[in-house]
Amino acid sequence: MTQRGPAEFTPPPECPVFEPSWEEFADPFAFINKIRPIAEKTGICKVRPPPDWQPPFACDVDRLHFTPRIQRLNELEAQTRVKLNFLDQIAKFWELQGCTLKIPHVEQKILDLYQLNKLVAEEGGFDLVCRERRWTKIAMTMGFAPGKAVGSHLRAHYERVLYPYHLFQSGTNLLVSLTYKHIRSIYHTLSIKLSAVMQKFWVRSPVTVDLYVCLVCGKGNDEDRLLLCDGCDDSYHTFCLIPPLSDVPRGDWRCPKCLAQECSKPQEAFGFEQACRDYSLKSFGEMADSFKSDYFNMPVHMVPTELVEKEFWRLVGTVEEDVTVEYGADIASKEFGSGFPIKGGKFKVAPHDEKYLRCGWNLNNMAMMTPSVLTHVTADICGMTLPWLYVGMCFSSFCWHIEDHWSYSINYLHWGEPKTWYGAPGFAAEQLEAVMNKLAPELFESQPDLLHQLVTIMNPNTLMAHGVPIYRTNQCAGEFVITFPRSYHSGFNQGFNFAEAVNFCTVDWMPLGRQCVDHYRLLHRYCVFSHDEMVCNMAMKADSLDVVLASAVQKDMQLMNKDERELRDKVCKMGVVRCELFEYNLLADDERQCVKCRTTCYLSALTCPCRPGVQVCLHHAHDLCSCPVSNYTLNYRFTLDDLYPMMNAVRQRAESYDEWASRVTEFMEAKLDKKRNVTVFRVLLEESDEKSFPENDLLRQLRLVTQDAEKCSSVAQQLLNGKRYRTGGGNSPNQLTVEEMRSFVRQLYNLPCCLTQAPLLKELLNSIEDFQQHSEKLLSDEVNADSVSEIESLLEEGSQFDVCLPELPLLRERLEQARWLAGVQQAENLVSNPCGLSLDSMRRLIDRGVGLTPHPSTERTMARLQELLTISEELEEKAQALLKARWGPPESLETLSSMLTQVDGVPAYLPNCLLLQDTVNRAKEWLQEAEDLQVEYSTLYELCSLYAFYKAHAIPVRLEPLDQLEVLVSEVQAWKESAAKTFLIKNSHFTLLEVLCPRWEVGSSLKKMRKMKGECMSSGKKKLVKLDSMSDVERALSDSKDSASAVRLKELESLCALRAANESKLLPTADCASLKVCVCQKPPMGAMLQCELCRDAFHSVCVRRPSDPLDPEAWLCPLCLRSTKPSLAKIQTLLASLQRIRVRLPEGDALRYMIECTVSWQRRAREVIDSYDHSLTSQDCRGASPTQSHRTTGHKRKVRHYITDCYSEVEELMVEGLLLQVSVPETQQLYRLLLSGPPTTDTSHTEHPPYLTPKHSSPQREKAKRRMNREEAEIRDRGMKPKSKKQRMGTEKRRERKAASVSASDVSQSEDSEEDMTQCPAENCLQPEGEEVYWVQCDCCNRWFHMICVGVSAELAAEEDYMCNQSPTLSSSIPSPGCVTDPPRSLTYDL
Repeated sequence: MTQRGPAEFTPPPECPVFEPSWEEFADPFAFINKIRPIAEKTGICKVRPPPDWQPPFACDVDRLHFTPRIQRLNELEAQTRVKLNFLDQIAKFWELQGCTLKIPHVEQKILDLYQLNKLVAEEGGFDLVCRERRWTKIAMTMGFAPGKAVGSHLRAHYERVLYPYHLFQSGTNLLVSLTYKHIRSIYHTLSIKLSAVMQKFWVRSPVTVDLYVCLVCGKGNDEDRLLLCDGCDDSYHTFCLIPPLSDVPRGDWRCPKCLAQECSKPQEAFGFEQACRDYSLKSFGEMADSFKSDYFNMPVHMVPTELVEKEFWRLVGTVEEDVTVEYGADIASKEFGSGFPIKGGKFKVAPHDEKYLRCGWNLNNMAMMTPSVLTHVTADICGMTLPWLYVGMCFSSFCWHIEDHWSYSINYLHWGEPKTWYGAPGFAAEQLEAVMNKLAPELFESQPDLLHQLVTIMNPNTLMAHGVPIYRTNQCAGEFVITFPRSYHSGFNQGFNFAEAVNFCTVDWMPLGRQCVDHYRLLHRYCVFSHDEMVCNMAMKADSLDVVLASAVQKDMQLMNKDERELRDKVCKMGVVRCELFEYNLLADDERQCVKCRTTCYLSALTCPCRPGVQVCLHHAHDLCSCPVSNYTLNYRFTLDDLYPMMNAVRQRAESYDEWASRVTEFMEAKLDKKRNVTVFRVLLEESDEKSFPENDLLRQLRLVTQDAEKCSSVAQQLLNGKRYRTGGGNSPNQLTVEEMRSFVRQLYNLPCCLTQAPLLKELLNSIEDFQQHSEKLLSDEVNADSVSEIESLLEEGSQFDVCLPELPLLRERLEQARWLAGVQQAENLVSNPCGLSLDSMRRLIDRGVGLTPHPSTERTMARLQELLTISEELEEKAQALLKARWGPPESLETLSSMLTQVDGVPAYLPNCLLLQDTVNRAKEWLQEAEDLQVEYSTLYELCSLYAFYKAHAIPVRLEPLDQLEVLVSEVQAWKESAAKTFLIKNSHFTLLEVLCPRWEVGSSLKKMRKMKGECMSSGKKKLVKLDSMSDVERALSDSKDSASAVRLKELESLCALRAANESKLLPTADCASLKVCVCQKPPMGAMLQCELCRDAFHSVCVRRPSDPLDPEAWLCPLCLRSTKPSLAKIQTLLASLQRIRVRLPEGDALRYMIECTVSWQRRAREVIDSYDHSLTSQDCRGASPTQSHRTTGHKRKVRHYITDCYSEVEELMVEGLLLQVSVPETQQLYRLLLSGPPTTDTSHTEHPPYLTPKHSSPQREKAKRRMNREEAEIRDRGMKPKSKKQRMGTEKRRERKAASVSASDVSQSEDSEEDMTQCPAENCLQPEGEEVYWVQCDCCNRWFHMICVGVSAELAAEEDYMCNQSPTLSSSIPSPGCVTDPPRSLTYDL
């Protein structure tokens, strides 16, 4: 931190600015008197003339030549000048000591030696500061940062530069022990001794004697350290001086005695030097503009006034920068002409500008106008009665001063850049003088009348900091600035400009003028004119004086005569006996000044013959000379007897006015109980008109009071009538405010007169104030919803007053607030609003509340509602997001429950939160049901119901059992799909449950197949069971009301009846044309197939033929073949997988029952097969031995009968096994047993099947049958399977080999065989697809055909040779695409 610099300048407040109308501007003294009560409070004011008032500039620019003053800005400021004077003294001191002063630097700033010296002196001096170590404190006071050893630097600089000067000022360095005479005696003694020694030892050796000895120690040794004074030739050792010098000075050196003589010389009074150059107005303007533009580095018109102002005060307060400007001040207008046009002047005035010649604002006219008392001053006073001209440049200034004789001044800026003014009111003049004297006492010690020299300025901020009121203004071209009596003012110019100023005095100045003369006497300052002479001149013209002025002159003469009589009596008592009449008015002012106080003498003076031409005023009678008082002569202008008649003449002139003025003053100052009616004031006005009293302040005040009283009376009556309005800026009338009415009532009671309407208005005002108090009390309370009625009553009461009550809009606002709070309270009331506060209600209330005037109660409620709305909206958004759960997984129940805990404390109606609550409740209910289902096995219906409940209610909750449920349902679905693939045939119209369950009616399958055939063919795909559709499950459950055994028995009974009916219609006696068989319900024709279950006949082209003709199997028609009949192992695997799922399904129950039935049937079938095989074996064994044939004849009959019974049982078991939807080997074994027929001992007793007759037998059939029997016998003997001749099996064996590696769900899937890509040579190949495709080989061409394409069954292909129709041996009469043979168990009809 470095030493603090001057603070930035803060502009003082602005002074008043007046803009008079043309009417007000017409009389300058009347206007000034009008604004005086306001303007004199600030000391200065600015007046802007009407815009059209533009006087011509009449100064002779070519003749105007002047020599400006030189102003060094840092010498203008009082404190800065004190510092500069101190530095000059220090520099002079060291210069006389033969050294050059170099001001040291501390912290890169020039050290303020004046402040350092002052602070050390205030702290007790150098020794005390060093002893108590106060250098750090001094450094901090000077603005240096602590902790940087600045104190030690300050001590070193003080000891080196200032301490010697301090010792010099205190006289310590003078030789106190050796006086001047003692020194001369030493020299005299030395000279005598020197002569004696010379005479005595002249013949002997010469003796060396010192020519120069130190006047301190008296020795002449150490000549190299002996200094010789350049002023008096005295010599001193450098080490004998106080303080001692370390080195011999290089320049001229003065001894302490000569140094004291040089420094004790008084300084010359500070003043401005005159420039060496004479300027014309043009050349000065060029210089001024060049200076300003160069200084600010911008065009002069672009420099802001604020910048110039701050820079001026910065330059004034700095010591380092030295800026010099010039100021053309106090140029006599009498010599070069005024800026205003004057009569008889050289400036030719245009006809339209002649009005400015007589205008009162023309400064040449203002000082000598009748209202100005300066008209009675006989001499022309330049600058006071004659205007002065001022030509300024940037930074040129006029210092703090008051006008001569404390008079008014007026300044007009003709043209140029602004002039900045600072002023202090007259009552603060002594305060300003005291502050400046306190801050710069050194200047006032040498110049007591320093402020009258106009050479000293002080920063307004400094004065304001000491309590002096300061005001400012910027005077622009064409504006007046008026200063009031004893108002200090100063300022500076913003740039090149031309101004003109003059003084004037009004009647109110008269007492101040006499005080000023007394003040000048104390300061020994000369007077510009004689105040007593001016008063006597006015008294001698008493008859022509204005009565107001006569009254003021009469009062002033009373004081003057009293003082003069006392002074003359005092002189007479002193012994002055000689008196002489002397006309001092004939002498010039400088020839009749008091030699002591420089006051201009007029009434009397003392003279002495010893000092001709010198006189003193009677106040300084003892200061004339040393002669006896009897030698003094009293010179007088008037005797006391002459003065009293003059005063009486003035009194007579002012007596009638004084009597009238005293009555006016008495009535104007009367108290409440002594006030007169307004009619008395009208009488006084009429009297003033009758006696032609001149216009003055008292008359104007009386007229103004009377006018105000009449206006107030009229307004008061209108207010009482309720018809008084104050017209605003527009056309609509505005009611008076309460403050205006209160002010008006106060004005009524403050009027010097009394009005009858005042008490009535006071009573009305009291009622209004009571209303206001009640309203303020209500408005100060908190807003309450219960205060609606009270506010409404107050509003009704306030509307009756015909005044503008500020409480009414506030009460209306409070009413709106109370109603709003009531609405909020009603909305939150659960009795009137059971559902609670909804979001829409909150938004409406908030929208209404936004328009209300802010109040803590409403703001709190609004904040609470806003917070509640924000929380509610957030909760609603969260709840809505949780309810929708579209873009992510649903939340857990704990999250929703925790969210609902937040909702519990919210007093609002939240529909989404309520839905969320309902969702949580449903989720909990669902979880409870899921938990109940986990206790035991669940049915699919229950699972689907639970899942359907979740889906139907759209529970957006992440439920842990739901995943298990979905997995379980998906497993069930997978199981059902797997079961369906295992059991159902492709494009089957049966459902899985229908396949697994026994049938109620066997014969209804044809109708159902026909009905569903179109749907199956159109879809082309197998219908899958969906878990979300519970129709099949429900139907299956509804169909399982009876026991499964009863249903199975009914199925068997229905089947037996159907078999009997079908066998009966196929008897040879039946009419083949009317017979309808097959799925096509057409008569039999061609090769026919017979179903082993229903015994119905089918066309070989309408149905699918046996897959393997060589491996005889029981062929079932499409109506009886309802499933693929999987193996028992696959079914058991399905059941095991279902048991692992732990879900109860109707299909599972049906499957379990099917397995039980299958196992039971399989056991019975094995028993029958075993018994049947045993009987056949016994018969064969016995038949093999011919020797025993005669023994076994009876036994054969028994065995045959037993076998016949077994055959029928086998047939029943086979039918029952064919009804089973399971593929078991026992079924094939039973079928083979049935194909082989019952065993016979004689071929003649061979029995035909019931559906065949011998008539229909053919040799081929018998041949095939015999071959089949032989092969089967051979197979039984070998225990091997018959080998196919020409049939290629599909993929049965491969599928069986791969069954172990295929899952249960893939059991029904088919695998591609290598022969699937083989082309069938049939003309119309049907291109069969499926799990097994059977082929047959032609015995002639060895080509392979699809069995279904050539109409050959597996049995036919196994028993007979096959020849295609393309073989050469084939008869052309065969209609079928292949060789038609008579297959086993097939029917052939000739149509």
